[in-house]
Amino acid sequence: MNDKLFERPVFVKGGSFTIIEIASLHDAIDFLDEWPAELQDVPYETIRRACYSALDGGHPLGSARDNFAKWAKAANILEDIASIPAWMTGPKSGPGGILA
Repeated sequence: MNDKLFERPVFVKGGSFTIIEIASLHDAIDFLDEWPAELQDVPYETIRRACYSALDGGHPLGSARDNFAKWAKAANILEDIASIPAWMTGPKSGPGGILA
């Protein structure tokens, strides 16, 4: 199955202490399908349609990714991982966090 991976992921807030990596079109659609009904407005419906269109090949994948990121920013859930302190991202390599 072609997972339609994004060139680079989008990171969104999934709750008070959770950051979710949206690495593919399927991730974006799954996230949108879980979005609370009371927050489903016109911009939400627009990005949802664009993602499903990209899934069918009717919309460019890169454009769907960029528009998802714009929607996430407008919804105040876009997370800038560059601003996250290094200690919060975990070990980069080696067992038990010991760098090789």
